[in-house]
Amino acid sequence: MLSFILFAFVASITPGPTNILVLSNSARYGLKATLPIILGACVGAAGLVLLVGTGLGQSLAHWPNVQMALQWMGVAWLSYLACQIFRAPAQAIEVAASEKPLGLIGGASLQLINPKTWMMALAVVSVFAGHGAERHSQVVYLSLVFCLISMPCLGTWALLGAGASRVFRSATAMQRLNQGMALLLLVATWLSVLV
Repeated sequence: MLSFILFAFVASITPGPTNILVLSNSARYGLKATLPIILGACVGAAGLVLLVGTGLGQSLAHWPNVQMALQWMGVAWLSYLACQIFRAPAQAIEVAASEKPLGLIGGASLQLINPKTWMMALAVVSVFAGHGAERHSQVVYLSLVFCLISMPCLGTWALLGAGASRVFRSATAMQRLNQGMALLLLVATWLSVLV
């Protein structure tokens, strides 16, 4: 179990599309508004582990073309999102009333298109779930543990974003932060499929 906890920690804390979007949303909308994204992302990732462990992973293993198509659709969407963040106009952090953060559902659904989360879920099931009669209960247990470990990891990224909003007060500084986060999102997305 210790090896799984370490794996879950590293998978959750290292930069990836979800971490970078949590940081960006926290910088823009504040820590409190980012909490639903964190909860949604953690539950979504744990749900993906559960989904892969209860059969979808085996189905995808039989259909590598479908698996590859899903992976590239996720890469395309996250690359588009990175471009949108990069091209955002320079503006100080003053959120209009009509603007809303990603939210609970957005955080959860992001996991469906995040290549890093898919690779993590496949690794969890193939390495840690075992085989035999206890496999299903082990997958449920691993999903719950992963969810609990990933919450403080994403919370750390949200704290970094909230701190960044205090440092990057001017419109130009915020634009540079957005551009840096967009580039990191792009790199993290492409590294998840190329490495």
